[in-house]
Amino acid sequence: MENTRAPLGLPFMKMHGLGNDFVVIDARSDGVLLTPALVQALGDRHRGVGFDQLALIETAAGADARLTFYNSDGSVSSACGNATRCVARYLMDGSASASVRLQTERGLLLAEDAGGGLTRVNMGAPLLDWAAVPLSGPMELLHLPIAGDPVAVGMGNPHCVFFVPDAEVVDVAGRGAEIEHHPAFPQATNVEFASVIGPNHLRMRVWERGTGITLACGSGTCATVVAAHLRGLTGRCVTVDVDGGTLTIDWRDDGVWMTGPTAHVFSGTLTASFMAAL
Repeated sequence: MENTRAPLGLPFMKMHGLGNDFVVIDARSDGVLLTPALVQALGDRHRGVGFDQLALIETAAGADARLTFYNSDGSVSSACGNATRCVARYLMDGSASASVRLQTERGLLLAEDAGGGLTRVNMGAPLLDWAAVPLSGPMELLHLPIAGDPVAVGMGNPHCVFFVPDAEVVDVAGRGAEIEHHPAFPQATNVEFASVIGPNHLRMRVWERGTGITLACGSGTCATVVAAHLRGLTGRCVTVDVDGGTLTIDWRDDGVWMTGPTAHVFSGTLTASFMAAL
């Protein structure tokens, strides 16, 4: 595949939700086809722009836009909650609308202005069947046969949630990299480490598949609250402190809602020479 705008450069935005940072490309007017090489080059924090994930915005029938997410290693991700909130805020600001509907591999997601500069998104119902997560075979999701007794939850992408006495002292890099490619997860997995620090209050740290340690993970925060509630550790509306700040997760009858801040840091254009070198 080739990028159709290579001769003229490629406009992009840099955004983040709680330090979980993204390159966002609005391709609704001019189509853009991304190669893994381009995604990897953009994700290089020394020679490119740098990001945890890339979000591509395209037109969609029956929705305000379609989102496709990429990890920094060039692989595709089916869900990215904080990027969804960032794009939703960008689209709402551009249309003066208080809500948008976004088509993703996860399905059609509703995002809303939550007031006070916050944006919330319904990430959909959690996937609690082994084949939907997916896992490599039938097993008990609430007590996976993995050292540390984690929980498996699907949020459009797989999550392996460990509950620990103190998330601050966990070797997230070492343990996260080990579990990411555990044979129980045929598509690899995101890995969360969470501890209870108060009533309906969690501290969570995360290793994202295809990326590594990030300051926040929206779908991972949702998965952690689902796992905590199913384990009887919290209710369904929970405050979660991640490395980059705080998210509020509310598991309602219609799905798991996530609320938090977003930021549009800057806009720029990749040069034609950068594009031509790929």
